[in-house]
Amino acid sequence: MLAERRHRLILRALRSGGPAAVSDLSEQLGVSPATVRRDLVKLEEEGLLTRVHGGAVVDEGDQPFAEVAEVAEVRVPEKDAIAAKAASLVEDGQSVLLDIGTTAYRLARQLHGRRITVITGNLVVYEELADDEDIELVLLGGMVRREYRSLVGFLTEDNLRQLHADWLFLGTSGIRPGGQVMDTTVVEVPVKRAMIRAGERVVLLADRAKFPGTGMAKVCGPEELDVVVTNAPVDAATRSSLEEAGVRVVVA
Repeated sequence: MLAERRHRLILRALRSGGPAAVSDLSEQLGVSPATVRRDLVKLEEEGLLTRVHGGAVVDEGDQPFAEVAEVAEVRVPEKDAIAAKAASLVEDGQSVLLDIGTTAYRLARQLHGRRITVITGNLVVYEELADDEDIELVLLGGMVRREYRSLVGFLTEDNLRQLHADWLFLGTSGIRPGGQVMDTTVVEVPVKRAMIRAGERVVLLADRAKFPGTGMAKVCGPEELDVVVTNAPVDAATRSSLEEAGVRVVVA
């Protein structure tokens, strides 16, 4: 079995069944435990799972679109509330930059029929808006990350250096009490930082699972945000850090 197919099957098993032991994954895939351990190391390096003693678990934060149908059903009412509030910030004629992630996808669904420009490296957002003739749609170039349905790399970053958007709607894996925005996927971080530089106003979309959420790589500090849209009360320490940095917290 090819490594790419094993990786897909491992992620599918973890998403549908929760944490799994190496021995169980080995039996399901018909490969040696050593092969499974190597696969888990590779997938963890890519930010797709977290290894635990004897096995692995998939983060339930801002998951990738590897299994779009499954992930799109996670906390949909909450994400739709955040998306609706975020969409209300945008005025006709403005430009919007959309990050990867399921909440950005739900936001894209709220933008149908609007006379705006949408810029994105999120292939699911592109597919959602491709047939909407009211929206001027700009797809960033770059290397395709199939598991995440996103575009990354120096080509994506170079495209962003040539663009400016009225709004950036940014996703995250976690927000620390100090207001730092974190991500689990290291390769996505340079693209997120380039998006921040390209956005006039930066809006962080964060459901309740993102406080504090997960993430080993820092994307930015609170001083680079303008608004946080969430569906949950923000703990006192995090709210204080955000407000001290001049960030407006909007509860959907």
